[in-house]
Amino acid sequence: MAADYDPSDLPAKFRVLLPLHQKLPPPGPGDWLAVHPEPGQTYREFVESRPQRADSRRRVIYIQPLGDFRPAQRKILQQTATFMEIYFGLPVQMQKELPLSIIPAEARRVHPLWGDRQILTSYVLEKVLRPDLPEDAAARIALTTSDLWPGPGWNFVFGQASLEDRVGVWSIYRNGDPDQGKEAYLLCLRRTLKTATHEVAHMFGMFHCVYFQCNMCGSNHRAESDRRPLWLCPICLAKLVYATGVDPATRYEKLADWSKQNGLETEHQFYEKSLLRLRGR
Repeated sequence: MAADYDPSDLPAKFRVLLPLHQKLPPPGPGDWLAVHPEPGQTYREFVESRPQRADSRRRVIYIQPLGDFRPAQRKILQQTATFMEIYFGLPVQMQKELPLSIIPAEARRVHPLWGDRQILTSYVLEKVLRPDLPEDAAARIALTTSDLWPGPGWNFVFGQASLEDRVGVWSIYRNGDPDQGKEAYLLCLRRTLKTATHEVAHMFGMFHCVYFQCNMCGSNHRAESDRRPLWLCPICLAKLVYATGVDPATRYEKLADWSKQNGLETEHQFYEKSLLRLRGR
């Protein structure tokens, strides 16, 4: 079930944002918390866990394209890199594309019921990303056009990350066809941004949110994922600020501008409201 949260655990400057956020309702059948009960992670617990923090030695987020991308998908990839740079307040670098042919047969399957061709997330994390992780990497995350599955007992995942190894992978496969018009493009963009930022936040030691409607909530299916917002709740925002050092007001200002320029009006309005709250207006 969704958990209650003691506001006194949160640094005071983030408490002003609480009225803008909706408490996470009890999970429905098949939702993440119904299938994967989690206790949550308070801000204090996060700090006491001594999470990875960006510093002068490790502060770059690397994006590793994996597979073939159509022009519209490639544009979303570039937009995602720009958005992530604002979201985390850290430099983002795109790496040279790698072909799917580097994934061997033993790390592939065809879904037994749906027929989708999938690649094994653990192979991507352990064999593709981790061996040549740049020394200055705060995170290295692969974006692929292939469907993903993490192993026995799972149908698929939107993405997966290793908190300890600073590597992750996410897929655009289930995000829709961005070539089917403006609304389809924006839907694919939103879905890609959500998964990318969610997975990278995991690599900074942030657990799933169980308190508010938040980008860090777990999702067990597409409908649940689409219900999640692109923004962070105040608890998760405080964690991100602690981990990356980004200024929250500057971050909201840039996110609002970027969202407006790229047609994400719901996000633009929310970031604007959040900025006004932080500035005491």
